[in-house]
Amino acid sequence: MSTKTLEQVENQFETFQILNEEGEIVNEAAMPELSDEELQEIMKRMVYTRIWDQRAISLNRQGRLGFYAPVAGQEASMLGSQFALDKEDWILPGYRDIPQIVFHGLPLHQAFLWSRGHYGGGEIPDGLNIMVPQIIIGAQIIQTAGVALGLKRKKKNNIAITYTGDGGASQGDFYEGMNFAGAYNAPAVFIVQNNRFAISVPVEKQSAAKTIAQKAVAAGIEGIQVDGMDVLAVYAATKQARERALAGDGPTLIETMTYRYGPHTMAGDDPTRYRSSDLDDEWTKKDPLVRFRKFLEGKGLWTEEQENEVVDKAKEDIKDAMKKADSTPKQKVTDLIGFMFEELPANLREQMEEYTAKESK
Repeated sequence: MSTKTLEQVENQFETFQILNEEGEIVNEAAMPELSDEELQEIMKRMVYTRIWDQRAISLNRQGRLGFYAPVAGQEASMLGSQFALDKEDWILPGYRDIPQIVFHGLPLHQAFLWSRGHYGGGEIPDGLNIMVPQIIIGAQIIQTAGVALGLKRKKKNNIAITYTGDGGASQGDFYEGMNFAGAYNAPAVFIVQNNRFAISVPVEKQSAAKTIAQKAVAAGIEGIQVDGMDVLAVYAATKQARERALAGDGPTLIETMTYRYGPHTMAGDDPTRYRSSDLDDEWTKKDPLVRFRKFLEGKGLWTEEQENEVVDKAKEDIKDAMKKADSTPKQKVTDLIGFMFEELPANLREQMEEYTAKESK
């Protein structure tokens, strides 16, 4: 009986898809209502992010950028979900989720400063509803539950959304955050970008569960598995989850089935040690940019000239943002001490005096 029940639960979570790998509509009923201009804007953002990713990897190798987690392959998952948000919604990102917060409003040069570990990268502009990218795996899940509950108590017509990878779904914070949000019916959306590897550990070795989406059942919330290489499916699923949350129907867990084409981070990871070339080839054929490009070309909405314009703009924006980041004053120990308290306690006053003297030499 228990085995049958488990199978019944698992069978509920079939992968939601709108566009197949050839860019053909396979689920007409689920097609979101997006204008031609909005469809083009989504493509522009994905192309822009792919160029940004390539340049960031190069800058990291040159020693001009600090910590960086490549995003190529996950553009549909990241940008399709962000495109479904309202500007007043809150994003609580993980360390790979920089594109979402940049398109939500964070200046690009600040994203570069964050990568360098400069405090300027965490000075969020007034009115921008994002949190600083979370380094602790899964911690943003609990924070999102809290932010969402705060929005509910303040009667705001907005949601809190967060992102983690499949590895994050193996953390205790993952269930605790979802359970809390479910118990208080908070307007939260939890996105697990299942790129199949928690650094080097395959998802099959992380959990006996057939899907991550089914873990929503234990928390008593809605769950859905989505083709994370299909930007329209991700957009549609996120939009529906947002609408459910605002209608008072509770949180949603969205598992996007995606793949990172590069290493986990640029800090020495070598994916060839744990991923086969056959697996890489399989997912290369699912490239979200290729798929969506085919769809738009079929509708007469995308040309090589348009793509080249986006590529040129991305390169120019990155160049300008790096100049601005380079011109930002280097952070000092006294800066970091000064930020900690409105009024410094005695021990920090002593340190402030010591380092002020050192820095003045």
